[in-house]
Amino acid sequence: MNVLIVLTSHDQLGDTGKKTGFWLEELACPYYRLKDAGVSVTLASPLGGQPPLDPKSHESDFQTDDTRRFDADETAQNELANTAKLAALNVEDFDAVFYPGGHGPLWDLHKDKSSIALIEGFIAAGKPVAAVCHAPAVLLNARDQNGDPLVKGKQVTAFSNAEEAAVELTDVVPYLVEDQLKALGGLYQKVEDWNSLAVVDGLIITGQNPGSSAAVADELLKALK
Repeated sequence: MNVLIVLTSHDQLGDTGKKTGFWLEELACPYYRLKDAGVSVTLASPLGGQPPLDPKSHESDFQTDDTRRFDADETAQNELANTAKLAALNVEDFDAVFYPGGHGPLWDLHKDKSSIALIEGFIAAGKPVAAVCHAPAVLLNARDQNGDPLVKGKQVTAFSNAEEAAVELTDVVPYLVEDQLKALGGLYQKVEDWNSLAVVDGLIITGQNPGSSAAVADELLKALK
């Protein structure tokens, strides 16, 4: 089994002058859930090389056993520093794809043509597509084989409007993922802020927030089995 993990290459938090990127917990937790289960993992990003880490996700309040393990893991750090270029990858080489969040994907991955083509290819090939927190934004421009929005009529979740308000970035982000999923006909679900929620609808697996990373990874493992 080989799972592709796709990270953002975008590092600017709107016009704030602050940095963003991927959220560490949302990479580290699934990375080890998959690896510890014997799954091979390949890291990729639109630009390749070192993807930007949201510096806030590295603060002590957001550290977990998985993030500490990842920080101390030379192999993992080397893989992260040398992510593959997304455009060079093929659906045939992987059994599933996983997208960690962080605010970065709102700007680049949701409209990245290589990412969209891969997502559509995975679904067409009957392979799972998983995304957590802000990363369900990567589904917004993907279409099914009928040309309809991929999320239309599908049960999905993502970082909620309430959670975005809680981190005071409602007016900074280019759009709210909850609103966009609903606008495309997605059957959006959520639980109370910061509680874990993973939603599975066919091949699409989504998680609401950073604390949902483990649940999404576990659902992905079930789908692979």
